[in-house]
Amino acid sequence: MRKNTILPIFIACLLFIGTLFSFMNKHANEITPFKADADNAGLKLLDGFGATKIADNLGRARHIIVTKDGSVYIKLMRVVNGKGILYLQDNDKDGKYETQLAFGDYLGTGITIKKGYLYASSDKEVFRYKLDDAEKVIDPLKPEKIVTGLIAGRQHQTKSIVLDNDDNIYVNIGSPSNSCQEMDRGLESKGKAGCPILDSAGGIWQFKADKLNQTYVDGVKYATGLRNVMGLDWNTQNNTLYVMQHGRDNLSSSWPKLYTDKQSAELPAEVMYMLKKGDNAGWPYTYYDPFLNKKILAPEYGGDGKKEGSKEFIDPIVAFPAHMAPNGLLFYTGNMFPEKYKNGAFVAFHGSWNRAPEKQAGYFMVFVPFKDGKPAGKWEVFADGFSGVNEVIVPKEAQHRPCGLAQGPDGSLFVTDDVKGTVYRIGYTKK
Repeated sequence: MRKNTILPIFIACLLFIGTLFSFMNKHANEITPFKADADNAGLKLLDGFGATKIADNLGRARHIIVTKDGSVYIKLMRVVNGKGILYLQDNDKDGKYETQLAFGDYLGTGITIKKGYLYASSDKEVFRYKLDDAEKVIDPLKPEKIVTGLIAGRQHQTKSIVLDNDDNIYVNIGSPSNSCQEMDRGLESKGKAGCPILDSAGGIWQFKADKLNQTYVDGVKYATGLRNVMGLDWNTQNNTLYVMQHGRDNLSSSWPKLYTDKQSAELPAEVMYMLKKGDNAGWPYTYYDPFLNKKILAPEYGGDGKKEGSKEFIDPIVAFPAHMAPNGLLFYTGNMFPEKYKNGAFVAFHGSWNRAPEKQAGYFMVFVPFKDGKPAGKWEVFADGFSGVNEVIVPKEAQHRPCGLAQGPDGSLFVTDDVKGTVYRIGYTKK
């Protein structure tokens, strides 16, 4: 071979290799095309939808966020091998995600991404991690502490979080009490006057997303009268915060002269609120009765199951059956699903534990249609079958319990389960 032909061949080889690497890198940063499992991962879905299990046995997987290239961050309720945050990718594009990184030595629930940072919460603090252009954490060993010193009792201690578009972060601080009684969940125990819990819990606090080491004095009590909020989301269509409240328990066990066990199983409603700064949702003084369609004065504060609560408290915008534990809320902005789902709300119900003598309920996802930031129709069950059994008598029978929701860059939905640590991906398959 003559020397003057070697150089062009060498250059051509370099160009081919460069093109190949470029192709590989480009597609490595794209989410795997959705393909449903033959059995839809054991779920019962509406017509046209399919599901697949992308990961399993991760630990108590709670909230989840998906990056712009389809990678996944998951917050664990309990640390596994000393780590509470998982980073997963599907590098070989087989539809199954593998853990690439585990970091964060704290348990918790909240996790989200905004403007180049990953935000995650423990039960008492909120941290952030700087991300690179691919939204991968740059230094997992050196998070910045955004908020510290938050109250965390033996119940409702986890901190769900969400950010708006003006560099504010919203943190749920659940009440360390069922209904602010003098003796928590006690027999005919009255409510504490003025409910002192509300000075530091039972509401949503707003902090700056880019300021370090904030405490209560740096934050704003954005909304109060909320017993505990696990699912919350910022609706970008109307620039407003929405939350799902866990309703109170123990109506019949604490007040047997006023409520039957059946009433206690069916009251109060699990509700969605649309929140503005300064709103008061009424806990512990009222609860919402879905049969009377009214706010009812709580028995701890002189109620008898019929007296109406004060009109100073805001009304919910959607009411669901009692004790189903809404742990995830997501407003859908993707393009994969049919048009009816655009800007509507998905809610993941973790499932009840205290509906006896009625059967336990929940363990499913529902969809609420919205228009211009307001509910525009009745809610419907979107995905069921997570529990794996026909009826759940006691919660430990449920094989899976849906918890966190996230939207992928292609418009598919990701759902976590905190029993076995399964992660589901739901997509639209109908052409």
